[in-house]
Amino acid sequence: MRIRAARPDELPLLQDIERAAGRCFRDIGMPEIADDEPLPLGELACYQRAGLAWVAVDEADAPVAYLIADRVDGGLHVEQVSVHPDSARRGVGRSLLDHLAGRAVREGIPALTLTTFTGVPWNAPYYERCGFRPLDEAGLTPGLRDIRAQEARHGLDRWPRVCMRRDL
Repeated sequence: MRIRAARPDELPLLQDIERAAGRCFRDIGMPEIADDEPLPLGELACYQRAGLAWVAVDEADAPVAYLIADRVDGGLHVEQVSVHPDSARRGVGRSLLDHLAGRAVREGIPALTLTTFTGVPWNAPYYERCGFRPLDEAGLTPGLRDIRAQEARHGLDRWPRVCMRRDL
């Protein structure tokens, strides 16, 4: 699986990948997450122009997964990582996370962070296997607190969530 920067013409495909990946939330009693619309094209374009959007592509150079990141409190924060179900369970998500970690190391960035659901097998338990550790309240930076507040306003606190960090 090759990873490269996302191109502007691929942004609608990223939305399609996220919709497809989100469907599995319906199977675990989280239909609101399954039905949540992906980020608008304009927001995805901001990540792409900032050089903070990557895709994993198949042999035909078509995106099958993507990751977008933000710069938060001196680290790189995984805003979204989605893998199309047809490409799931093949290490694609881990490869995207490792790609971001490599970028962070090259830039002298000490850690990756993310927020995720604690009770979803392909969320917090998966990220722990990828080297992330849960942060307690005292470990949250101001930026992470802001992200969690935004998530709460969006209704994501209906299910238990956690901030996680991967030191590099």
